[in-house]
Parts: sequence; C-alpha cells; structure tokens
Amino acid sequence: MREDFLHFIWNNKLYQNDSLFTQEGESLQILHPGRHNTNAGPDFFDARIRIGETLWAGNIEIHQRASDWNKHGHQNDPVYRNTILHVVAVSDIQVFNDLGSGVPVVEIKWPRWIEDNYEMLIRSHDWIGCASRLYQVDPFRIKFFLNGIVIERLKQKIDAISKVLSETKVDWGETFYCTLARNFGLKENALPFEMVARSLPQSVLAHHHDSLFQLEALLFGQAGLLGEELFGDEYYLELRKEYRFLAIKYGLKPIAGHLWKFMRMHPGNFPTIRLAQFAALIHHSSGLFSAVIEANNLADLQQLFMVQASDYWDNHYSFNKPSVIRKKVFGDQIFNLIVINVVVPFYFLYGESQNKLFLKDRALDILEQMPAENNSAISRWAGAGIVAANALESQALLQLQHNYCESRKCLDCTIGHKIILHEPV
Repeated sequence: MREDFLHFIWNNKLYQNDSLFTQEGESLQILHPGRHNTNAGPDFFDARIRIGETLWAGNIEIHQRASDWNKHGHQNDPVYRNTILHVVAVSDIQVFNDLGSGVPVVEIKWPRWIEDNYEMLIRSHDWIGCASRLYQVDPFRIKFFLNGIVIERLKQKIDAISKVLSETKVDWGETFYCTLARNFGLKENALPFEMVARSLPQSVLAHHHDSLFQLEALLFGQAGLLGEELFGDEYYLELRKEYRFLAIKYGLKPIAGHLWKFMRMHPGNFPTIRLAQFAALIHHSSGLFSAVIEANNLADLQQLFMVQASDYWDNHYSFNKPSVIRKKVFGDQIFNLIVINVVVPFYFLYGESQNKLFLKDRALDILEQMPAENNSAISRWAGAGIVAANALESQALLQLQHNYCESRKCLDCTIGHKIILHEPV
C-alpha cells in the first residue's frame, strides 16, 4: 500500500470514524485532519484531535507501519517533535519522539472497495488508468475540472518565460522575441532557433526592419547556414556577402549550422522556411510585442501573423535546390501553436505583472475561440469519450495526460477521485 493512498484516506476522512482508539486504548476524535504538506517534514500540519478528554493541536505523520517511524529516523529528528498522532495501516510498535516522549498511534481502516478502485487505476494497462471507467464521472464535472487544470499548464509555460525575462533584465520585447523564435523552430529545432535569437539581439534586427533582404541575411547568417560555397545560387551568394558585412559591423558570431534538423521533416517545416517566415514577420511588424499586446482578439492576431516567405522561397525549400512553385505562407497549424505557446502565456504573465487583468481574461477567451488541437493524444481522449471543444480543453487534456495519467497520479486528479469513490452497487 502506497503512503499517498493513506494520505488520501486521511485527508478525505474515508476511514471508519465511529470507534477510533489509540494504540494505548484511549478514545480518539478527529476534529480537523490538518493541512496536507507536500514538502519535507510531517505529512499534515495544524491538525486538531481529542484523545480522551484532552484537546491536542499539532502535526500528523502517516506511515504504512508504525515501525516505519524508526526506519525513517523520526525518533531522532526534532522536526517531528510536535507530532500529536501517528496514523498507520498496521500498528506494530510503540514510537517515541526525539525527547523520548511517546507518540500516540492510531490504526485506521477503510472500506475495501475504495482500495480496490484505487488499485484498478494504478495497475491498469490502459493508456490512462481510468479509460474503461470514465463513464462513471459526470461530464459536467470533467469539463469543470479541465477549466481549472488548464491554468496549471499555463503556469508551466509562464515559469519558462519568467526565467528568460529575468535573463533579459525584464526586457519584455527581447523576451517575447526569444520565446517566439524558440517556438518558430517547433520541437525539432527549438534550441538552435533560440540560440540564433540569443546571439542576434532584437535591436540589431530593428535597425534593418525596412529591408527583408538584410533581415534574411542576418538570420540565415547567424543560423550558420551561409557558410557553404554554393555556386550558381545568386540569391544565396548575395545573402552571404551581406551577412559578412553586417557580422563585422555588429561583431556577430554564428551558431553551428549542423545543429539544424532537416531529416524526417515535412519540407514546409524545414528551418530554412521557418527562418524566412520569421524574417518576414519582423519585416512586416514594427514593435511586434506591443502589437500583440494591443490585439483585441484572435482575428487581430491572425492579421499580425499573416506573412509569407520572400519570393525566393516560392520555388525553394533549401538553398540551391529548386522545387515546384508554392507560396510559403504562415499556416494555421503553426499560427495556433504560436498563440497557444507564446501569445497566451505572455498575455497572462504581462497582465499579472502590469495589473492588467483584462489580458488574463483575453488569454482564456482566445483559447476558447481556437479549435482543439489535432494530434494523437487528443484523438485518444475523444475515443475514451472526452471530446475537446476548443484549444483550452485540448491543452487541459494534454496537461492531464502528461502530468497525472502517465505517472498514475490518480489521487491528485478530480476524475480519479470520483472513480475511486464510486461505490459498487
């Protein structure tokens, strides 16, 4: 039996409470189970209990066996001195604190079906433990839970942005630029794209905002993609010549070109195309961060990001390799990813930082306006009966799967709670 299950039983008062007695035979009444502590130290703080006629206030420690108290060294640790009750599934020894005083021990019991439900979830071989029993949970309750859990996912994205913000000494524009660049690279090329942005300050690009050619020279040059001798490709040679001049002017050093991944990628996602589109976005958007913050809705954002790569890329995916003509427009899929992973978290963080709470509301509104993501994970949820109505719900389902289901944290999940507490007829 895992201790977190015992915590769940204790915290939700699921033990048989009608006749509790300590190891010494004294009557025990639980007035308040305490506040669950997920850090080091006793498992529950500020509990209130009555042993016999005496009222106690202090901490609770929970173990599978009473003897685990000594195995964990609590008998020598002053941190556990204020433990007023040791809650166990098996009371096999008497325990003492570091001052030699006895610690009351209570052995708790619970309905067997609760444990059976829990064991079924954590031992299931389904892709999520509750896949076959989701029907037992009210769909409205699931939707309500998803609306709350999406904030968790947002917080993880915000924490990553906050780190960059600190590194840029709270330069919002530079932070947005670096974060946007990373996400332009998608999963496969996120790191080299961010390295380019870090090595090429936004202020340098701003000096050449009016020249798409110079922006491309700077970006492709810093990406380490202009170092070859490609005779016959005039545009490439002109970019390389321009970059060499600008690199000397600004003291730039490119990243290693071999960092970029092209293999097993759709040509439309090649880093060359993404870099060209990134250059076009900077060229067409003066003060991009301010423009994003001032956008009132999803349509305004779409207008900002409605760009396409320069004419050279109409019939190229890589330098010196002509292809069939196809405009390299900024597609809906990459736009949606940028909004979800960059714009929405920035609305939330900037709104909180500047006390502009309407931006936090806008972030959630935009997620609700966007279509649900179309990937294998969301399809599996749909197959299990939970269909994401929008991007807010698909983001919540991804958070649920990655942070709860895959590690079987059913005890921390509202859906898991309902299934565990579903009493058989």
